[in-house]
Amino acid sequence: MRLRRLVWQLYPSFLLVILLVLIGLGWYVSITLRSFHYEQTAADLRSRAQLVSEQLHGQFDVTRQLMLATLIQRLGENSGTRITIIRKDGRVLADSREDPARMDDHSRRPEIMAAVAGQEGMSIRFSHTLGQTLMYVALPFAEGGEVLGTVRTAISVSDIDETLGVMYRRLFIGGFLIALLTAPISWLLSRKICRPLELMTVAAQRFSRGDLDTPMVEIGTEEALRLSKALNVMAHQLSDRIQREVEQRSEMEAILGCMVEGIIAVDNDERVIRLNAAAAKLFNIDVSGEPGRSIQELIRHAELQRFVGRALSSQEPLEEELTLLGSEKRYLHVQASPLTAELNDRIGILIVLHDLTRMKQLESVRRDFVANVSHELKTPITAIRGAVETLLDEEDEDTAQRQFLQIIFKQSERLNALVEDLLDLSRIEQGVNEGGWELKKDLLLPVLQSAKNACDSLLEQQRIELEIHCPERLQIRMNAPLMEQAVINLLSNAIKYSDGGNRVIIKASELEDRVLLQVQDFGCGIEEKHLKRLFERFYRIDLSRSRSLGGTGLGLAIVKHIAIAHQGEVQVRSTPGEGSVFSIVFPKMKVIS
Repeated sequence: MRLRRLVWQLYPSFLLVILLVLIGLGWYVSITLRSFHYEQTAADLRSRAQLVSEQLHGQFDVTRQLMLATLIQRLGENSGTRITIIRKDGRVLADSREDPARMDDHSRRPEIMAAVAGQEGMSIRFSHTLGQTLMYVALPFAEGGEVLGTVRTAISVSDIDETLGVMYRRLFIGGFLIALLTAPISWLLSRKICRPLELMTVAAQRFSRGDLDTPMVEIGTEEALRLSKALNVMAHQLSDRIQREVEQRSEMEAILGCMVEGIIAVDNDERVIRLNAAAAKLFNIDVSGEPGRSIQELIRHAELQRFVGRALSSQEPLEEELTLLGSEKRYLHVQASPLTAELNDRIGILIVLHDLTRMKQLESVRRDFVANVSHELKTPITAIRGAVETLLDEEDEDTAQRQFLQIIFKQSERLNALVEDLLDLSRIEQGVNEGGWELKKDLLLPVLQSAKNACDSLLEQQRIELEIHCPERLQIRMNAPLMEQAVINLLSNAIKYSDGGNRVIIKASELEDRVLLQVQDFGCGIEEKHLKRLFERFYRIDLSRSRSLGGTGLGLAIVKHIAIAHQGEVQVRSTPGEGSVFSIVFPKMKVIS
């Protein structure tokens, strides 16, 4: 449907209203004039009938019909009125225009019936006798208190109609002239009403284009002025808000651009909302044209795409370490958090990418360095041990010399153990970083028993009782030698830090979604402040006691990395004076039926 301007709706409406007013006024005036003329004519006929009645006293009789007819004809000609004398029974005695003998019975005429009844009768109808429309007024004629008949006067209403017709033509011409005069006024009034709206429209279009500094002209009626002021206030507030939004966006862009971490915002449909320069550089993509594209199209790394899918399906924050293979191998620490709107409605996720490639490379260099140095130290340490053993085997009575040789031999043993542990730790880390150790399903109980056998001498020396609680058919995916080494390290620590005559418990249990391996001792225990750093390399709680027991400070670090190699984790809880519980948590495997 075609839309019309407001002025072309108002202007015809004004003209229509004026036309209806003129028509209504003309109709009212015409009705009023017709009623006025008819009332005046009726009053005139009534007066003439009363005058005629006064001259008929003593002559209202059939015997005087000829004299009565002469009188009525003379009065009718002098007054220009048709006068009719009618008896009570309806017989016409005299008429100023027609021969009474040819006139029919008038007793059924409405005005005659009213007059015979003693009231004034009035009627307007077409006269077949004269062939004209007449107005009749009939008055009762009474003598001696008795109604003898009626005196009726009549006059043609054609003259009235002609007079009214002239007046109607004058009213029409006057109305037409008034309409012509008011048409320009209506147009100006319509334009005056529409002008503020047109200015508001122009200003609103200017506001929509972003020009909020030029205020709207405030003209028109009080309502238009209020609306104009409201729009100007709105434009001012909108300008301030846009300015704040632009400043905040600039600040956010500056912050995101300066961040070293990569930032990617993804909606619920896995489409990229925003990413910063660090993320674009990390994946070698163009930051300017990416918003709105899917993450699969933008970043072609399956691991990251799967991580995004998991993060979108999770209600909690998620973090993982990913290895991205490509022209250059990259290590990323990825964190994902829900991205919410103002009403806490989730609209996507926010991904933070930490590039660990440089750190991993440095760790690899460190591991290689430690492994190489340890390997190189192994030869001279072996040579020193061999030489010292040879000297100790000789029978030498020099007690001081033999004491020094024993110290050298003991420290070379300790240094050799330290080198062995460093090599083991490097070997485990290298296996984890190069794709993981080969794991296969195997029974756990034989591994625990083999670890017990390896520590039998230490158990006997410390007089420690060992209990093993493990289902015979409990099976996990593991590397048996590594697992045995982890258990030996935990068991050795438990024995060394337990009092003589005490006991150590090894317990393996299957939980709902995991397998728990625990080594519990009832020794001196560990203070809570040490628990967080217990699995760090070379971290010692009591340096003097650790060295006296022959520890290298790497046993628990090796246990931690073996747990990581098995996709598990290590935990510890301890109470000073009551003992400690070291746990390794593994993913749950099926139990052999």
